Amino acid sequence: MANATLVVMAAGMGSRFGGVKQLEPVGAHGEVLLDYSVYDAIRAGFDKVVFIIKKEIEEDFKKLAGDRIARHVEVSYVFQEKPDHRKKPYGTGEAILCTAAVVDTPFAVINADDFYGADAFRQIYEGLRQKDEYCMVGYRLANTLSENGSVSRGVCEIEDGYMVDVTEHTAITRDTDLPADTVVSMNMWGLQPDIFPELAKQFREFLATANIEKDEFFIPRVIDRVVKEKKKKVRVYQTSAVWYGMTYREDKDKVALAIDDMTTKGIYPKELWS
Repeated sequence: MANATLVVMAAGMGSRFGGVKQLEPVGAHGEVLLDYSVYDAIRAGFDKVVFIIKKEIEEDFKKLAGDRIARHVEVSYVFQEKPDHRKKPYGTGEAILCTAAVVDTPFAVINADDFYGADAFRQIYEGLRQKDEYCMVGYRLANTLSENGSVSRGVCEIEDGYMVDVTEHTAITRDTDLPADTVVSMNMWGLQPDIFPELAKQFREFLATANIEKDEFFIPRVIDRVVKEKKKKVRVYQTSAVWYGMTYREDKDKVALAIDDMTTKGIYPKELWS
């Protein structure tokens, strides 16, 4: 049985990017961004990966990434679909809830289209050893902004190393009034399987009260409520790493250059899965 699972959220529609951004190659040998996250996670100690995808991209996903990764670590798939009455799925909270049947260990959650860095995976793996609490890795806001448009970030308030508040901001640009060293969530959460009943409960309440055509069920809102109801403490680990991501198609060249630079420096091998 796995001792720690990496859950990769890859079911986003990619509307701002203009395609299935999770499958855009950024490495010299066709590696996509999530290849580097899984590689770093395996080195940190994770021994199972669960991909959350849309059924319609399953064949391409496996061909371009999943089958390659499955040769090095246990891989499972779950599907998050868009309801007919919506333009996109319900959001990150529902995405994680979709994994309840296949995740029975401490687990970390990440976005498929973000680069987190090896240090973040080491920290969150160690954090998962504390089974009576949750954790997250926070980034400096200035290190997480795109040059090509706005981004969504969970802005965190921290006391004595623990989260006391997290608020989702959905349109942050480089002109933001928020301080550069504001700690933000990049959806890198360290959770325990006991989150699933809480997710199910809050999702039922969301469906009963929200505008189900437009509102999103965000994981930061779930965690914020857990903290404020004192059901669980959330330890915040911080990293000075620079985030790279593909929110917009114009981001791809910068990401590819950064990966090439890290490969040149020996942080990653020339062929990741050789």
